[in-house]
Amino acid sequence: MRAIWKGAISFGLVNIPIALYPATSREEFKFRMLRASDLSSINFKRIAEADGKEVPWEEIVKGYEYEPGRFVVLKEEDFARIDIEATRTVDITDFVRLEEVDPMYFRKPYYMEPAKGGEKAYVLLHDALAESGKIGIAKVVIKTREYLASVKPAKRGLVLELMHFADELVDASQVKVPENREISKKEMEMARALIEGMSSEWRPEKYKDDYNEALLRLIDEKVEHGGKLPGKPKSAPHPGGVIDLVSVLQESLKKTQAAQRAGKGKSSERISSKGRKRAA
Repeated sequence: MRAIWKGAISFGLVNIPIALYPATSREEFKFRMLRASDLSSINFKRIAEADGKEVPWEEIVKGYEYEPGRFVVLKEEDFARIDIEATRTVDITDFVRLEEVDPMYFRKPYYMEPAKGGEKAYVLLHDALAESGKIGIAKVVIKTREYLASVKPAKRGLVLELMHFADELVDASQVKVPENREISKKEMEMARALIEGMSSEWRPEKYKDDYNEALLRLIDEKVEHGGKLPGKPKSAPHPGGVIDLVSVLQESLKKTQAAQRAGKGKSSERISSKGRKRAA
């Protein structure tokens, strides 16, 4: 795995050399735009609005529309003049309690690996953060963009997680939520029982990307059958109207309890089967 960035963590007078590595990976399906009649690839051209002519790459510049229809052009030397300090450091400015930060602010994690000579300070920072329940809030420049970021202690080391700035988050008051919060005691008790019945230990490997797997199977099937598939039966429409919350909770509880009984039954069968084998 190749490092995407090399620099140092900086706080106070402490400087820890590190390298950043991607902590996530996702294989996206790539589709080409084709003409339906002959599956010919579609190419996109850069057409100027003023005269409809194609524009070569060397004649294209970056412009910012500061007023409707009025632009200021920014060249590479203009971007280079923006002097952002600490371009090779994760510059920690504050330490805050993790529980105080809304999860909405976190966006993308990276593993942090200590470079030679920084191992002891790296371990010290990790253990101190883990013990205090705090994270470091920092600024970091990756490529040409400055990010807000956090330095978090993970199980095996430190993680840098890019964050949203406050003005990037949409005000939650713009989302309409129910104002009437009158919930009966019975409804609450049943909801709690359902949550308790469905509770389990966190096992991330349990959850798979079902859509991607199904899409890959469908692609393989279409390739195998010359691009054609039998028709898919229509799914039943979802019921509309007002939800009878109590009956829905009751039905959910029944299914959850039945599934739990079935699971316990299978466990008992496995245990008794092992016992018979040992006795033999």
